[in-house]
Parts: sequence; structure tokens; C-alpha cells
Amino acid sequence: MPRYEKTNEALDALSPEEFHVTQRSGTERPGTGKYLSNKEPGIYVDIVS
Repeated sequence: MPRYEKTNEALDALSPEEFHVTQRSGTERPGTGKYLSNKEPGIYVDIVS
């Protein structure tokens, strides 16, 4: 499988919170996540992938 390389363009498109959570191992405030109530099965990847 080819290795994915993040582009500067993709990283520049992130909000400060998205960058902190996905690139700096940060966390969202408890109870605020977009998928908090989502019970659908699936594979979830970070926003830059």
C-alpha cells in the first residue's frame, strides 16, 4: 500500500482546533464532538488522510 504524505495545502485548510486535535494529539472539549451520537459502523480517519 502506498504511503500517504500530508500536503501543506491540506494542513493549511484546517481550523486551529482541527490542527490541534489531528496533528498535535490534542482533544476536543468533552461532549462537543461531531460524531458524539453517531452509532454507525465504519472506518473513521483523521481529516487530513
